Amino acid sequence: MKSIREAFAPGRKALITFITGGDPDIETTEKLVLAMAEEGADIVEIGIPFSDPIAEGPVIQDADERALASGTTLDSLLALAARLREKTDIPLLFMTYLNPVYKYGIAAFTARCEQAGIGGLIIPDMPYEEAGEFLSRRASDKVALISMVTPTSARRAAEIASKAEGFLYCVSSLGVTGVRTTLGSEIGEVIGQVKAGSDIPCAVGFGVSTPEQAVAMGAISDGVIIGSAIVRIVAQHGQQSEAPVRDFVRGVRAALDA
Repeated sequence: MKSIREAFAPGRKALITFITGGDPDIETTEKLVLAMAEEGADIVEIGIPFSDPIAEGPVIQDADERALASGTTLDSLLALAARLREKTDIPLLFMTYLNPVYKYGIAAFTARCEQAGIGGLIIPDMPYEEAGEFLSRRASDKVALISMVTPTSARRAAEIASKAEGFLYCVSSLGVTGVRTTLGSEIGEVIGQVKAGSDIPCAVGFGVSTPEQAVAMGAISDGVIIGSAIVRIVAQHGQQSEAPVRDFVRGVRAALDA
């Protein structure tokens, strides 16, 4: 497995894609992750469906409901990750919430993640100030904890960056995830503060949904994260979503590379 840092190659903007695990089913998720990797995604985030995803907009909330209704479990997603690890070497991440991790047990969960080949975790409802407890209990530092900063993080961005692992998830706009027609530039100021004192890669997410937006956000960062736009394609096409997802990811990759 490539390391997360290796995904941020010099002179190339990293493309990080997100998909809700188990939407519409585990088999389709497996096909889509491999398809995105083949079309140029450098890292894939797999969302663990949760009943109360407070950082998500309606597109991913609905995907979570579909995935849970299809019988998706944490164990089935760990098994999926292990299968994917045999077929692709790009970093795989889980995006989840604290409740499932605590219920499973931090040490047990991170040990299973390492065994399955998950390289990192994004936990949006865990404040930076409470990350120490998680880090002290995890079974292995091979499972990175991805920190997040927002446009309101200016005063503590440098501190967060100094202890960040893998890459820094830079939230483009306030609010929940979702497709947006316009994106603010405020996160660029935060990234500038981070870069002044750290070499941690910065990737911008939340709202990036078109090749043009990806290029604009890539201009102020080391990579872009696209989720809701892909999940919306899956909602429209279900088990037949591989081809349109391929087309979308291929288009974003081409725009970033132009």
